[in-house]
Amino acid sequence: MMDFLILLRDHWLSLIADALVILLMVSGTLLFLLAAVGIVRMRDVYTRMQAASKAGSLGVACMVMAVAMYFKSLNVAVEATLVVLFIFLTTPIATHLIARAGYFVRVPIWERTARDELEGCYDAESHTLQSEHLDQGAAGIDAPPPPGKAESQ
Repeated sequence: MMDFLILLRDHWLSLIADALVILLMVSGTLLFLLAAVGIVRMRDVYTRMQAASKAGSLGVACMVMAVAMYFKSLNVAVEATLVVLFIFLTTPIATHLIARAGYFVRVPIWERTARDELEGCYDAESHTLQSEHLDQGAAGIDAPPPPGKAESQ
């Protein structure tokens, strides 16, 4: 009788693990679909990159964790965790650099964008951003001058 209960418990745990693998795979697929829809539906390159990077990295995380659960191996689980960490660490950096490069080569933003916070800050000759225009803050409120720069009165 005890062997039957252990067998039944193992069977149910296996079914639950398989259900979680299926749930993670379906979730990853839906997130990939969401990323694809975001790429098609968004109006400019910046919003398209945001949709692709967020939903895409979460989709990869779901798929890789499903693979780790399917194989039930510590080595695979460690490798899957490292892959997910790598994706989560590099995707925002890559997206930021691509968006910055796009801004520097004057890729147009959507005409109904509320505000271009970097407008007037980019020096095309030196390829640098001038922070003096950004000192007012995101809300456009006057901020104190940066250290070492006194206001002329």
